[in-house]
Amino acid sequence: MGHMSINHIERQILDDPRVIDITGAQMVLVMKLASFCWNVHDGRLPQDQLSDPQKYAAVTQFPGILDYLGYVLFFPSLFAGPSFDYVDYRRWIDTTLFDIPPGTDPSKAPPTRKKRRIPRSGTPATKKAIAGLGWILGFLQLGSIYNQETVLNEQFLNYSFPRRVWILHMLGVTTRLKYYGVWSLTEGACILSGMGYNGFDERTGKVFWDRLENVDPWSLETAQNSHGYLGSWNKNTNHWLKNYVYLRVTPKGKKPGFRASLATFATSAFWHGFYPGYYLTFVLGSFIQTAGKSFRRYIRPFFLSPDGTNKPTSYKRYYDILTWIITQLTLSFAVVPFIILSFPDSIAVWSSVYFYGAIGTLASVAFFSSPAKGFLIKQLKLRNKPHPLQSVAQEPTRPPTLGLPNDPTKEFDEAVQEIKAEIESRKRHGSVVDMPSGEELKASVERKVGRKL
Repeated sequence: MGHMSINHIERQILDDPRVIDITGAQMVLVMKLASFCWNVHDGRLPQDQLSDPQKYAAVTQFPGILDYLGYVLFFPSLFAGPSFDYVDYRRWIDTTLFDIPPGTDPSKAPPTRKKRRIPRSGTPATKKAIAGLGWILGFLQLGSIYNQETVLNEQFLNYSFPRRVWILHMLGVTTRLKYYGVWSLTEGACILSGMGYNGFDERTGKVFWDRLENVDPWSLETAQNSHGYLGSWNKNTNHWLKNYVYLRVTPKGKKPGFRASLATFATSAFWHGFYPGYYLTFVLGSFIQTAGKSFRRYIRPFFLSPDGTNKPTSYKRYYDILTWIITQLTLSFAVVPFIILSFPDSIAVWSSVYFYGAIGTLASVAFFSSPAKGFLIKQLKLRNKPHPLQSVAQEPTRPPTLGLPNDPTKEFDEAVQEIKAEIESRKRHGSVVDMPSGEELKASVERKVGRKL
């Protein structure tokens, strides 16, 4: 991580597009090496101390140098990912990855070529290759229209406000097309090698090739909330941050709290680099997560049946369309600094659209922090009576998506409580000296001065 950070800083200082950037490959290596170290660590612990995912990925037998280098330098995913655990590579090498579950009808097993154990993967790999080339072609066509120069040009301010918002949204879409293309090609290469195999449906015999799927373009572009949007992007990075950062800094037997979220946020930020634009996006993104969660809790239930079945009402479709538009336009605003990177230029582009994404997000957070939230809860209880709403405390705790805290205000409150608890604990054990009050300090000084006089 430190070595990669040095290269991030050097790339930022040089700022020369002609220089080959190796940090992308390093980012993949950091994920692989960090997860490998944790897998080796888990392999040395008793089974009863591990969760099911940890048991699966644990490395109980240390690999030889050839297997280790084969895993680290696995060519189809070397430069752009996706990352994966060593156990998947090991099972691919010894072909146990393709074992048929006991009791499965052999006629439902996926077809293979001759004596190979790897199911035939040419067709799904070709589909991914065609899709990847299509995404890249789209990027090349749209990139000449929607790019950084378009939004930084003085002509941009001459457009109407709706057109500026549209251009900003299309800048985000065009930038994503590049990643869709690269990740589709690498995923296709992994499928062709067999590494992308993820089992099959025992009833229909359908083979799944999504083990190393890194992005779901359809789910992202149609997402109606920030969690679905971010969860469809860079999936393997999400897996790494959750399993090897978020859950690792949480003491056993305790729920992840502020420290886990802070560690995940910091790791994700350092992993991406040090351009100011990254941090503008991260900070705003965390508040977007908070606002989105509040809308799902306190507004969305009004568009579901009050009988406890949560069936959509006749107005739910309009709510879905509206939340889709708001989600897409707000996150298109938020990712601008991630694309432009420079702080002054990012602020200039945001100001050209009157900071609509930041103002709307902060206004939403303020609204749900006001007495209005209590009013909404009261109305929902009256509407859903006698079917009580699921309480906030009962909702599942989600790990940060891409390192972004789901609720920064709640995380801040938890941080204050943790600090207070730590101080009280140290006081009880005599490791913190009580600070004297102002009057006590004044009296002490007067006594000392009087003795000297």
